[in-house]
Amino acid sequence: MSGPSPKTVLKLALPVPLPHLFDYLPPKTPAASESPVVPGVRAVVPFGRRKLVGVVVECGAPAAVDSKRLLRVSRILDDGVPVIDTSLLGLLRWCWQYYKHAPGEVLLAALPPALRKPDGLLPEPPLRFLITEAGREQLAGPPGRAPAQRAMLKALADGPLGEDELAATGSRWRAVLKRVSEQGWVESEPEPASTARPSGGHELTGEQASAVAAIREDLGQFRCHLLDGVTGSGKTEVYLKVLEQVLRDGGQGLVLVPEIGLTPQLLRRFRQRLGLEPAVLHSGLSAGERLAAWDAARTGRARLVIGTRSALFTPMPELGLIVLDEEHDTSFKQQDGFRYSARDVAVKRAADGELPVILGSATPSLESLNNAQSGRYRHHRLRHRANRAVLPAWRVLDMRQQANVQGLAAASVEAIEETLEQGGQAMVFLNRRGYAPVLMCQSCGWHSECARCDASLTWHRSTRQLCCHHCGSQRRAPELCPDCRADALFGLGEGTQQIEEALGRRFPGVPVLRFDRDSTARKGRFGEQVEKVMEGEPCILVGTQMLAKGHHFPGVTLVVVVNVDQALYSADFRALERLGQTLLQVAGRAGRMERPGTVMLQTFHPEHEALALLIGEGYEAYAGWLLEDRRAAGLPPCAFQALLRAEAHLKSDVETFLQAAAAVFPDGGCRVYGPLPALMERVGGRYRMYLMVQGPGRPELHRQLDAWLPLLRGLREGRRVRWAIDVDPQEV
Repeated sequence: MSGPSPKTVLKLALPVPLPHLFDYLPPKTPAASESPVVPGVRAVVPFGRRKLVGVVVECGAPAAVDSKRLLRVSRILDDGVPVIDTSLLGLLRWCWQYYKHAPGEVLLAALPPALRKPDGLLPEPPLRFLITEAGREQLAGPPGRAPAQRAMLKALADGPLGEDELAATGSRWRAVLKRVSEQGWVESEPEPASTARPSGGHELTGEQASAVAAIREDLGQFRCHLLDGVTGSGKTEVYLKVLEQVLRDGGQGLVLVPEIGLTPQLLRRFRQRLGLEPAVLHSGLSAGERLAAWDAARTGRARLVIGTRSALFTPMPELGLIVLDEEHDTSFKQQDGFRYSARDVAVKRAADGELPVILGSATPSLESLNNAQSGRYRHHRLRHRANRAVLPAWRVLDMRQQANVQGLAAASVEAIEETLEQGGQAMVFLNRRGYAPVLMCQSCGWHSECARCDASLTWHRSTRQLCCHHCGSQRRAPELCPDCRADALFGLGEGTQQIEEALGRRFPGVPVLRFDRDSTARKGRFGEQVEKVMEGEPCILVGTQMLAKGHHFPGVTLVVVVNVDQALYSADFRALERLGQTLLQVAGRAGRMERPGTVMLQTFHPEHEALALLIGEGYEAYAGWLLEDRRAAGLPPCAFQALLRAEAHLKSDVETFLQAAAAVFPDGGCRVYGPLPALMERVGGRYRMYLMVQGPGRPELHRQLDAWLPLLRGLREGRRVRWAIDVDPQEV
């Protein structure tokens, strides 16, 4: 392949918030030994006074300006080997066009952080080391005066080893390896791709076997499968059975989960069942760890990747299956910057690559259910738990009739006590961390408010801090009321820390394990606590949303849901959908083995029709009711939306810009509504408002957005605000 001529123009995506590619001339005539410039390679270019790393998107395209005015690429990285292959480059191009985002920020977000720097290089392929015949002869001879060398040869006699395994032979292993290699006793070779050695797994139920057979039929072609299974129905076993076939056929698998905390249990299970080490990709890894895992997938050495949202853009040349577990979870939608939906982009990637995608959930999103009803997705229902365990029984507690202490009803505390006496484990769910949501003065009514947000400051009593969970600001909690100086401050409402403290006092000697962002901040802490739960001894789990997502705790037989009432009367039309999903996901942690489970729901509104339908008839009937409401109201997924979000320090600047934006909205089939305030109008000292664009069809929506964007960029009022388009929004 010949490279571009010196007059050829290269179009690059650069990590700047501008909506176009940038033209550059190729580097000066390269030496014959240098590789050609091809789309997908990184390049270092001058940009103002800076040097930026960009990605070559096109070669030989016409220049937007006179080529005499163009700067030259400083150097091409990656030795002509694209870090973003052709198919992935096409997907990312679709992403920046669909989500109306700057191309460079989209492409660079798909690279590991280590490769976004001018000195970031692709890692050398890992090696494994083998003993030679000469090495075996040396080992068979009498022991010499080099015990470290002999120990290494002995370790290699049983088979090839990688660097990590050789490191276990001694602290000076590198020097020893160098010496035995010089002697010709050890040689190296590139580490081969991992090979799956699957174990048998569980016997499938009829529902599982039917789903596995149908998905296997679609291997090698695109089809979206919605795996709609109650908690404990064995969705993971379906994933594993299909992945077995994909790996056996020489393909790669990609499994996406919504939270980092889900990966330890999932990893262990996939490792044991498939007999290979998955590559792991999430933001909690170091830059080096992310680069190594990404490169193993890109080169095909890693046959299975498990990761969170951003792992979707990992290059995988032999990708044969994508799995999205807990597909309904809002964590799959990026809420700032490049606002993409990993669920929707996963379906697009599968369609481009002609491979199946599985969307799994016990509480599918209304978007996915609507697609299944219309025939776009194939719908597989798993309505029975795989181990014949029964679904948990519900018990609704009317908090108007219950005595309660620190948020827990007396009946809930009695149930926890009974569970512990029977050797079981109990879970208390409250989606609010901290000690109390607000610190208040009983004398004058003062309460802790964030100076920068329309929110109260949460009281973290253990650290004596008042923290804003929206902008991150913190300050020391006062000893006396700042207004009246009375010694009358108290915490109003409950948080996970207060529940943990109350249960610790009530059940001394019983471990109370708190799972929230504060308690699991230290690396490895979440896994340590999960291991303690898995030991099976009586204990109490207290936690937020992170406890609701996909964890398998066999010993938990009781779940207490402290308070979800705020969702019943929310201004967000998605609130009831998320309430149902959260309640069913939390309830699904109870009674997953032979002992039956119970869910106790504390509420001040036991008569609410949403709760009655969800508990009485289940999620399928509940979701159907919500979907009919959405159709009647003309709301997603029965219509299509985009938001023009804007924020500024002055509310008047935001309103003026949005009014000007609404005035230039082009005519067509879509309508624009607003300006409307965000549900939390002020965050971090900035006022947030939006315009909502809604239409009956996706093509028309995008035609009008594309016509609108150049007009928005030309508005003078836009210079005083920060604004962005959010396509298919999930939050307001």
